[in-house]
Amino acid sequence: MHAEPGSTRVGGEPILQVRDLVKHYPLTQGILIKKQIGAVKAVDGVSFDLAAGETLGIVGESGCGKSTVARMLVHLEQPTAGAIRYKGEDITKLSGRALKAVRRNIQMVFQDPYTSLNPRMTVGDIIGEPYEIHSEVAPKGDRRRKVQDLLDVVGLNPEYINRYPHQFSGGQRQRIGIARGLALNPEIIVADEPVSALDVSVQAQVVNLLDRLQAEFGLSYVFIAHDLSIVRHISDRVGVMYLGRIVEIGTDEQIYDHPTHPYTQALLSAVPVPDPMAREHRERIILHGDVPSPANPPSGCPFRTRCWKAQERCEREVPLLAVPAVFRSADTPAGHDSACHFAEEKQVVPPEGLLETPGETVVGEAVLQEKADESGREDVLGPSDAMGEDGGPPPSGSSRAG
Repeated sequence: MHAEPGSTRVGGEPILQVRDLVKHYPLTQGILIKKQIGAVKAVDGVSFDLAAGETLGIVGESGCGKSTVARMLVHLEQPTAGAIRYKGEDITKLSGRALKAVRRNIQMVFQDPYTSLNPRMTVGDIIGEPYEIHSEVAPKGDRRRKVQDLLDVVGLNPEYINRYPHQFSGGQRQRIGIARGLALNPEIIVADEPVSALDVSVQAQVVNLLDRLQAEFGLSYVFIAHDLSIVRHISDRVGVMYLGRIVEIGTDEQIYDHPTHPYTQALLSAVPVPDPMAREHRERIILHGDVPSPANPPSGCPFRTRCWKAQERCEREVPLLAVPAVFRSADTPAGHDSACHFAEEKQVVPPEGLLETPGETVVGEAVLQEKADESGREDVLGPSDAMGEDGGPPPSGSSRAG
């Protein structure tokens, strides 16, 4: 029996339902007459639900397809197959005005705050650009005030509206990107590794901002990252991706404290543990070999070529993402969806060890600091971030000036 994939722990109808999502990029040969000789299977059957007000974290190593999923959710990529249902309506089949209306409610925050902002545009123009397409949200005479309100919401001085991206620090630029994502009052924010390009202390400030905005506006997040401690801090549920598929999904407690898929266990075993005693008694799982090419994935289970549990069945059958049979009759945190024929619960990292990783400690300290001192919302500008003499944009071709 195959359960509804990635079902939420929040009651009611999910706001977003992704079913069997596929994205294959064709491989061709020839110059005048191109012939397809294969395909890169970037995403190969991803399914999950997202509830209103929930944060779903998606983790996995580089190349697993998580950013491609993000781009399909906001219609920057067209799926090869599958469905993305927003409030019950499949948005992959929409076009024109109907698609425009839906895209207003699903916005994206990009990974790199240095390249995702146009260096030739002021902050006011960057944040206000969505209003050019969705003029019904903010009439022209009201846009400047709305942009200044958004700057204030994300913790920046509204008077910065006429500055250029090069006059801000990395953390401030990401706040500008978040403000742009909020401009159209969306219900869902897809955040594609929004803190990976930032220093750890600044990561904490941005994650804390996302937490506050979610509580204030009732946002739902799809939060994509490779930092396991950051994902645990912000997520209600976590999905683990490998080679274009979700191999395990559950609540943060289920995934981090009761993992059942070998790949998840291997990822968690690599988390740094500062406590020497805890470090001595944990098992480090070393994966041998490289990740297979998505252009030529293995038959059966995609993880079998690196898995120490692999058997003949793994080569023949693709495991379904469902609660393993061994856990279906038991009321246990291990009873969550896992795509493994031989799933078994294994606590890899002591709970206190994961919670006390350096990144998590900094996040926690930043949360407490921000609650104690609201005046410290802005990132500190260093000498290189100060406004230039003419207050103008950076030299042509430079997006990281300052």
